[in-house]
Amino acid sequence: MARALRKNPLRWWERLYLLAHLLTIDLAHLCLNLVTCVGLAALRRIPIRHYFKVAYNRFALARLSPREIQHLSPSTATIYRQWIACTRSAAQSRIASGHATPDDQYILDHLIPHEHVLSDGESSILWVGDRRRASKFVLFFHGGGYIAPMQDGHLEWCLRSYLLFSRARRRQGQHVAVAVLQYTLAPEARYPVQLAQAADALAYLLLDLGVRPRDLVIGGDSAGGNLASQIMSHLLHPHPDAREIALPHGERIAGVFAVSPWVSARTDDRSMADNALIDMLSPGIMEKVNRELLGNHDQYNAEKKRGCGWAMPADVDTGAWYKGLGKFLERLYVTVGTQEVFRDQSLVLAEGIRRTNPDIDVMLEERWDEAHDFILLEGGRKEDGSATRRMRRWVEGVFW
Repeated sequence: MARALRKNPLRWWERLYLLAHLLTIDLAHLCLNLVTCVGLAALRRIPIRHYFKVAYNRFALARLSPREIQHLSPSTATIYRQWIACTRSAAQSRIASGHATPDDQYILDHLIPHEHVLSDGESSILWVGDRRRASKFVLFFHGGGYIAPMQDGHLEWCLRSYLLFSRARRRQGQHVAVAVLQYTLAPEARYPVQLAQAADALAYLLLDLGVRPRDLVIGGDSAGGNLASQIMSHLLHPHPDAREIALPHGERIAGVFAVSPWVSARTDDRSMADNALIDMLSPGIMEKVNRELLGNHDQYNAEKKRGCGWAMPADVDTGAWYKGLGKFLERLYVTVGTQEVFRDQSLVLAEGIRRTNPDIDVMLEERWDEAHDFILLEGGRKEDGSATRRMRRWVEGVFW
């Protein structure tokens, strides 16, 4: 069983301090965020339903330290176990009561909990779907700024976008399983530790399980999108601190997706200024998580000076850095919201790869009414929203 990664717990006086500031000044900040985010959405004539959650996430990321966030949140492995149990129980209850949906029996048959610890003894694969019956696979990296564990919305997204695709194809015996990587959070581990763990996960799928690259999609949201960009970089330019991945000759990974990817350490571009008050992220939040992931920035700065974009590919000549990626990848899907601070850096990532890799089918999608990571917010509400449906259509097009 995978370890529920949780280290450096809060001491008793730190817990008292956390409680005190949550009940006083932080409560005021939460109210201010609600007024600002929802009010700006209304002024921009955007549907406000998701912006209440945007405001809460903004409050948590801005006001809480990484250790406080990790203290208040269950670990990624714990979230996984709870979600599997609840999702299966709900399906069983609907079947027993005679109110089953068309997907409930499929959920019981294919949502099989399984955890596999990777070679470092810290990171692990958490399976969503039955890996034994699947013919197609997704390697999934969750977001959270590298400081927050996975949310159940990530798992709901995986279920709805990847497992519960076309019923006709499922009846034909075509199934998908998702390998969710539980990586070590910052500040316990910093770049490039997570890249090394992601490379181990990819090697496990390709070498130990025998998954063919053409049957594999890789991706994630926010920090998970950053990790997906690191894996693309690593395939083309092997990082010295991560296991090298050699694909079978002539084979390419079917696709990579990056939802609201964090691919730059800059906090001064146009979209940062435009959306600093409406998005769940802000320049101040990003300066904090940059420090947590990159530490004193020495390694990042040295790599950037050499034109190497492993950590943040939008901070170098992205097209030059990714030139030749078409030898390893068939399709790329980048989706971003007009109302989010990562808009500009996401466009740099997609357009840079498109410019120098005509053999990659690059799909760039910008949604005017969305801020950061709306597919995660849809997952948290257990709904097949627009972002979820768009992701499902893309992955079906990649696989079939």
